[in-house]
Amino acid sequence: MRVSQKVKKILSFYESDNPGTKANLCRILMHGKLGGTGKMVILPVDQGFEHGPARSFESNPESYDPHYHYQLAVDSGCNAYAAPLGALEAGADTFAGAIPLILKINSSNSLISAKDQSITASVGDALRLGCSAIGFTIYPGSEQMLEMQEEITQLSEEAKSYGIATVIWSYVRGPKVSKEGETAIDTVAYGAHMAALLGAHIIKVKLPTDHLELPEAKKVYEEKKIPIKTQAERVRHIMKSSFNGRRLVVFSGGATKDEDSIYEDARAIYEGGGNGSIIGRNSFQRPREEALSMLDKIMQIYLGKDV
Repeated sequence: MRVSQKVKKILSFYESDNPGTKANLCRILMHGKLGGTGKMVILPVDQGFEHGPARSFESNPESYDPHYHYQLAVDSGCNAYAAPLGALEAGADTFAGAIPLILKINSSNSLISAKDQSITASVGDALRLGCSAIGFTIYPGSEQMLEMQEEITQLSEEAKSYGIATVIWSYVRGPKVSKEGETAIDTVAYGAHMAALLGAHIIKVKLPTDHLELPEAKKVYEEKKIPIKTQAERVRHIMKSSFNGRRLVVFSGGATKDEDSIYEDARAIYEGGGNGSIIGRNSFQRPREEALSMLDKIMQIYLGKDV
């Protein structure tokens, strides 16, 4: 595999990492239709844990089968497929080597109210399954955040020692954060920066709104006239907050929405210099051919061919 100059430059930003970790990052960045461009589309399927099977899969019954998601990620040309332990184990042999894998090693569920996640897999599992990265969710703003920080610090240190990369899902929520505040530009930027400080190679955040949640931060945004009016400007600010673009950032697809909204989001991410999308429900809850067509168009946008 010949590594593109763009990917070599991105890898140079990770100055402390060993060759194994950089090789696994390289596998993700060089795979699929966007391979070599520095852009990514990742298929994440952890919604069964979060929302339950019927809410997650009944709209497209084929998606109850873990092999369906592997095949969708492969056939669509995604950069990687992310899922919890059992889902990856269910197709590990059939799809060995077919696509880079991200093992989601913590999860929550909708039967509890705590803003927390339990550890549901190990770095050893990631090694055994040939994963390129582990994935871990943090909740900046929650009462469990300090404990979550300690957990991912230890797990990421172990993963990096074995040459495995770290992806951090950073979702702002907690008792002092309003519903609007969960996607406010200042809190999302704060969450992305926290993930970078915790050693993430790839950061996943929600697309932010122009709402400002924190009074002290609001003063700075207004005094310095930080541009946040358009979605592209907000994406650009998130990238700036992630070590001035030295960390890879992908944006969540969120709840199921119409295709035009999805493409509008992708164009804003592209214009704002984001690294791409991590899009689950908006792909696998659609019929297979519709999902393949939609994912292809998103990738065309990131290739600069449909903007």
